[in-house]
Amino acid sequence: MRRLQGRALVAGLAIALLTLAGCSDPVSEPATVTVSGEPGAAPTITYLTPLQVDKTRTEQIWPGTGAELVEGAPVLIDFWLEDATDATLVKESYSTNPTAMLLTEEDLGTDLYETLRGQQVGARMLQVSPGSGAGATDYPTVTVVDVLPTRADGEAKPPRADLPVVTLDASGAPTITPTGTEPPATLVAQPLIRGSGEQVAASDVVTVQYTGFAWTTGEPFDSTWTHGLPVSFSLQDVQAWAEGLVDQPVGSQVMLVVPPTYALGVTESEELAGQTVVFVVDILATGHPEQAAG
Repeated sequence: MRRLQGRALVAGLAIALLTLAGCSDPVSEPATVTVSGEPGAAPTITYLTPLQVDKTRTEQIWPGTGAELVEGAPVLIDFWLEDATDATLVKESYSTNPTAMLLTEEDLGTDLYETLRGQQVGARMLQVSPGSGAGATDYPTVTVVDVLPTRADGEAKPPRADLPVVTLDASGAPTITPTGTEPPATLVAQPLIRGSGEQVAASDVVTVQYTGFAWTTGEPFDSTWTHGLPVSFSLQDVQAWAEGLVDQPVGSQVMLVVPPTYALGVTESEELAGQTVVFVVDILATGHPEQAAG
């Protein structure tokens, strides 16, 4: 860490040495913080402690190549937050599941909002902030934030001809056109977009966007696109999803046709009893709770 020390403007060397500390305030450059690591993995952050921070500053570690973030729309992030006084980890999401919020100052807070505003999906950002002087953030912090996609992204796959046609709007929200035919008698998992990320395991916690539809009418009955934010949950809580999404890679969009022999968990309602339903699921991230616990 470089520091530029002020010099007392006096003629005698002896007097200068005696009066250096009292005659001039030190002028400091911003402390150096370096970030390394691969996309999708937790970062390694290096700096000298205790880090002196007088104001919030941000740095783009690398730019994103995806869609630009939209004001008021969902943003999905992984983050790594350290106490800059001693470089201890305060909180991180890489070993669990990412955080979904709206791109508003009210939801994110001023500093994080300014860090993310105008960025694109795929960007990695560094934010260094002073302590607020109150509560849990009364210490300076160093935070690395990765901007993740909020919709599937990959290679389109043609669906089976006997399945409903899926149409996406500009945001990525799906609708379906019913086939007018009898539904399959067994669970169908049809990839519509093939992602290139990590494969989902049966015990994972997945982060998704989804909409559920009635097979017969094509009417939606539940949707994260309507609620506003992606959600994370354990696949073990929903049997049909655990069977249909296992081994699918992150970034994929999958159509699940679920016969009434399966319980639907939190989305189940009386009007759906005995009906086949269709889910269109965008897999945004997957986490391994057993690894995090270890």
